[in-house]
Formats: sequence, C-alpha cells, structure tokens
Amino acid sequence: MFRITSLLLLAAAPFSNALAGIDETINTVTAPIASLVGKIVFFKIPVFGAQLPLVVLWLVVGAVFFTFYMKFINIRGFKHAIELVRGDYADPNSRGEVSHFQALATAVSGTVGIGNIGGVAVAVTVGGAGATFWLIVAGFLGMSTKFVECTLGVKYRQEFDDGHVSGGPMYYLRKGFSDKGMAGFGKFVGTFYAIGIFIGALGIGNMFQSNQAYVQLNTVSGGALDGLGWLVGLILAAVVFMVIVGGIKSIARVTEKVVPFMAIFYCLFAIIVILMNAHTLPQAISNIFTGAFTGEGVAGGALGAMIIGFQRAVFSNEAGIGSASIAHAAVKTDEPVTEGIVSLLEPFIDTIIICTITALVIGTAQVADPAFAGDAQGVAMTSAAFEREFSWFPLPLAIAALLFAFSTMISWSYYGLKGWTYLFGEGEFGQTLYKLIFCAFVALGCMVQLGPILDISDALVFLICVPNILGLYFLAPIVKREMDSYFARIDSGEIKKFK
Repeated sequence: MFRITSLLLLAAAPFSNALAGIDETINTVTAPIASLVGKIVFFKIPVFGAQLPLVVLWLVVGAVFFTFYMKFINIRGFKHAIELVRGDYADPNSRGEVSHFQALATAVSGTVGIGNIGGVAVAVTVGGAGATFWLIVAGFLGMSTKFVECTLGVKYRQEFDDGHVSGGPMYYLRKGFSDKGMAGFGKFVGTFYAIGIFIGALGIGNMFQSNQAYVQLNTVSGGALDGLGWLVGLILAAVVFMVIVGGIKSIARVTEKVVPFMAIFYCLFAIIVILMNAHTLPQAISNIFTGAFTGEGVAGGALGAMIIGFQRAVFSNEAGIGSASIAHAAVKTDEPVTEGIVSLLEPFIDTIIICTITALVIGTAQVADPAFAGDAQGVAMTSAAFEREFSWFPLPLAIAALLFAFSTMISWSYYGLKGWTYLFGEGEFGQTLYKLIFCAFVALGCMVQLGPILDISDALVFLICVPNILGLYFLAPIVKREMDSYFARIDSGEIKKFK
C-alpha cells in the first residue's frame, strides 16, 4: 500500500506543478476582468459614512415591495407551507417530478452552505452584533421574494412528454415578457439569465464549495492532505456524479435525507454551546438589539449595521437571485401558488434559523470572552467560538462544512443544467456532457486557486438578479391573482386535503 501511495504521489507531482502554472496564468489574464466586473456589479454608494452596494439595495427594495404587495404572505402563508410540506394537499396525480418536501430540501441545500458558518462571523465582525437583527429582518422580507419567483417558476415551467420539466427565471422571463408584448426583450433576458446561472453553477456553486471542503478537511487533518487536493477532488467529483447522473429525482432523494441531517447536526451542537453559555445569552441578545439601532463601533453607525446584515442575508438565502425557483419548478403540483408558499420556508430555515443560531454562538462567546477569537475571521472565528466549549469541535465542523459544500454542489449542478438545456436543448448527450464538465470543475476546485474566475462567477450570479427582480415586478399582478384565487378556493373547500 505504501508503494502504491508513493507512486501516486510521484505521478501527481508533475501534474500539480502544471496546474500551478495554469493557475497563475489564468489568474493573471482574468484578474483585470474580475476587478472590472466586480466594480460594476457590486458598485457602492456612500450613505452617511456607510458603503451601500446597489445590488443589495435592488434586492432589499424588491423584498419590501413584494412583502406589502402580497399582503404579508410570509406570515399568512407560513402555517399552510408546513401543511403542504407534510403532504396534506399532495395530489398523487399532479404533474411534476418531486414532492413539495423534496423540492424544498433541494432548494435549501443550494443555499445552506459555508456562508452560514463563516459568512455570519464576517457580518458580526464588520457590522457588529446589530447586523444579526437586520439579517433576520432581511430573511423575513426575502420570504416574500421567494414566494413570487417560485410561484412563477411553476406557472411558466416547460413540461415534456416524458414527464420531466424545466423551469426557472429563464422561462418565466421569456414567456412572461412575451405575454406582455415584449418577446424580443424576454428572449434576451431569458438567455442572459441562463448564461449567468450556468457560469455561476461552475463557480460559486461548485469550485468554491469543493475548495472550501478540501481546506476544512486539510485543516482538521493537520495538513495531512497537503498536495492531495487532486485526490480529494476526484473522490468528491465521483460522489457528486453518482448523485447528479440520475437527474432531479436522484438529487432530491439525496437532499431530502442530507439536508435535515446536516441542519440538525449543526444546530444541535450550536444550541448546546449557546446553552452552555446561557448566563451570557441575555446580554448577547441585548447587544443585537442595541447594536441594530446604534451601530456602536460600525462605520455608518446603525445604517452600517443594517447594510451589513441585509448584505449577508441576501448573499445567504439568494432571495431575488431566482436560482431556487429552478428546483421548485420540478414539484408535483397543478397549483403554482402551492410551491411559492412552500418556498417561504427556505429563507426562514437558512437565514432566520441557521444564521441566527451561528450569530448567537459567536455573540455569547464574545460576551464571555471578548478576545476569544484572537485574529481569527470567518469559519475560523465560528470554530473558535465552538472550541471554547468543545476542544475537539474542528472535526464535526469539518463534517458539517463538507456536507454543506456537497449539498450545495449537487443542487447547483441542477441549476446549471437547466441553464445549459435552455441554451443547448434537452438532448441526453448534451445533459451528460454538462454533468461531466460540472464534475471536472468539482475536482479542479480542490486543485487550483482560481480567485478571479470565482469573483467573475460570484458577480454574474448577482448580476442576473437585475433582470430577475425586474421580471418579478412586471409579473407580480399575475402572482397576486393566482394567490387570491388559491386562498379563496381553500376557504370555500374547493381545494381539499388528501390526508
């Protein structure tokens, strides 16, 4: 065995050196492009000493509008969302490919990722404890945006004779604008969205995730995996391929098991840590509310804390990006509104529950020991908060990070696939080719550091929110009519429970 391992390492050495050269070349070529694209997409304006990214403002204003326009559906529809996920209204004869719960699990797996562990720490570091309050508010508002885009995802989905479906913003933008007499514009923004989601799936939905999984595994192993990124990458790619080769049904069967497990696994440890610091919890909660309206020590004061909280929330739950509607479009239902209602739970789980719990872990640790993290930031800061109580916590954290990364990759593989099929057709050969390309990027993510490429991917994902939110404004009256009709038929008893 030792000989075989040695031979593999020797054989991989030239390959790793070649990758390093390619990495450096690509970084040099793409860095100026990434810088320009990033400056455009994440353009910031100064507001009372705080820097406000316009793309975040675009998303938040949309969320506020949809919350009021849909009559606070994020509150009114919450109880019914749970009933739908339980299958109370599931008609076995409905068209589609996956259940309400499977669609929700797939969409949640695409949003719950490394950002829930490390991104929250960054928000608290930069925006103070008060950023947590605004993160929760943004998550609450984002529920309404999810409702609109996921309702449209089902309403305008493309259904095929063999029973499979394709949906998402590229379809409802093209068809919705076409219905309003703007077919040319609809075709353009649909194609633009498909290109953006395809590239984004290879970047932040793939390479970034596999890279972070490798980094966490290497850290917890004490550097034992140094130089073995290629091996970790190949194993990850093989596992991902085994799941995604079967399409959305295969992905949903995995996510419906992995997502509840990983969420409970992470939250259980987090709640234990919070309870172990129970004496600091009142002060930690007080700091959240005080910081939200005073912004002590934060650039821009309370406004700065608000901006950081909103920014972290929209980056985490992706409300307004439209990606989740691609997964929700595959649901078995003849009532588009039902899946819009189910999608309310997504920002609630991702942002209001998981991100808030992470913030409380960090907040209670800060009250107990303000210097607990030292210079640590991001995931390392969250890990330090846990390590105060569990010295061995880096291991379960690495497992959680691996599961978060894996689930995100398989969900985003589907998002990218639907962008691909929108552009190149639904042929079996083309879909298999895409899945092989996707898995090649999974492996590549563990082997090279394509920083600028990831920056471009990240920027594109948020750039596509511009046409998506614009489309949601135009199509919101249709969603509202569907919503009012649906609830009227629920109240009259026309729509009945199946169990």
